[in-house]
Amino acid sequence: MDFVIGGLAGAGATIFTNPMDVVKTRLQLQGELRARTEHTTRYRGIFHGVYVIAKTDGALALQKGLVPAMVLGFCMNSVRLGMYHVADVQGWTRTTDGDISIHKTMFWSSASGVMSGLAANPASVVKTRMQAAAHPSIAVGRQYVYNGMIDGCVKIYKMEGIKGFFAGVNATCTRLAVGSAAQLTTFSTAKETLLYYGICEKTPLGLAFAASCLSGLMVALAICPLDVVAVRLYNQGPAKQGKLLYNGVLDCLRKIYMTEGLHGLYKGIGPLYLRIAPHTTLSLVIWDMLNIIVTNKRKS
Repeated sequence: MDFVIGGLAGAGATIFTNPMDVVKTRLQLQGELRARTEHTTRYRGIFHGVYVIAKTDGALALQKGLVPAMVLGFCMNSVRLGMYHVADVQGWTRTTDGDISIHKTMFWSSASGVMSGLAANPASVVKTRMQAAAHPSIAVGRQYVYNGMIDGCVKIYKMEGIKGFFAGVNATCTRLAVGSAAQLTTFSTAKETLLYYGICEKTPLGLAFAASCLSGLMVALAICPLDVVAVRLYNQGPAKQGKLLYNGVLDCLRKIYMTEGLHGLYKGIGPLYLRIAPHTTLSLVIWDMLNIIVTNKRKS
């Protein structure tokens, strides 16, 4: 049940945050391995990106890749939040006095993040490629034509084999280890701190909301460079003309920094935050509320 609750929380939050994920993906692929002065700017920011996508491909294009995104949200959060909740209930995240242990919390949140990355990576690859697909006038990065998630899976398997589903898995696991540590550690710590000062003591929903808002900010700052790398690796596909754009995480980081500068590693941080903050808030609030409901039922 712990894993199902985590999965439902992630899938439910994805419905509301997927449009920002589409914009983020386009911004991160824009100007790939080119200096800022050497490429045409299709998207000039968050709101311009939303406008251009809706105008050119229609408003529904802002929900591209929703099905694999929801599968991703369920798989990732069922493992990540479920595993972390089990560790928390068992007392593995606390000191002998029962207080939150920062080191133990970071360990279990990072471990759960790595495991969730392995479980959800195939859905991440399909989602990213579907989100990147656009009309030629606003297309960025390599383009793939998939008629839905199943068609995407079939085509990736035929062209790239099983390996194709695990493109960028190293970047993903690293990103999720860092992101989960930042998210769940700050969420748990913020809740304890707010309760200590008597804030939101009688309103569980308000407590979860306040704690998750702070958590979303920390996650966005921590994972943006690795998020850019993951998106690039997901989207590069098989070698063209006998050559891959990137040969792994470090090579990708180096090439982005050398050609696009520090700006390149923080491309899309605006929509990343606008996706992560509400997604973090929604998923953690839903997760916290469902756990409270289940716990109360068990007690009764």
